[in-house]
Amino acid sequence: MFEQFAAAARTAVISAGEEARLRGDRRIGTEHLLLGVLHEHGSVAVRAFGTDLETARTALYALDRSALAAIGIDVQGIERPPIPASRKRTPFTSGARSVLPRALAEVRKTGSRRIAPEHLLLALLDCERPDPAADLMEQLGIDRAAVRELIRQTDS
Repeated sequence: MFEQFAAAARTAVISAGEEARLRGDRRIGTEHLLLGVLHEHGSVAVRAFGTDLETARTALYALDRSALAAIGIDVQGIERPPIPASRKRTPFTSGARSVLPRALAEVRKTGSRRIAPEHLLLALLDCERPDPAADLMEQLGIDRAAVRELIRQTDS
């Protein structure tokens, strides 16, 4: 499927892997894909979302802290070490794997030839709670319908 990705979308997926490694996660999830899409400054996806990478990272860390606090774990002052780089590909979670065919479906709807970061974002907008990307979008106060409309207007 990755042969159908435009260069910017491949870069977003590579960035998602880097985000997972930086967070100490062993698998690439939907939250990492969302952060990966936000890596490209000035992209349609970033403009549509109305936020930047650092704000999204901060919101994701806040979600992590509140989830751990809910089960009685105080992580104040504790840093997770990044996972060392490996030659193996970082696997995707089932949620992240399900985003890829949805992105391809978005490509077909628009008549495009390749999956772009915007198509990944449109597929991520369909994630529902308790998916981490859905939680992150809620934490950021993202109006999914407005983002979807803005991307579709830009795409046509």
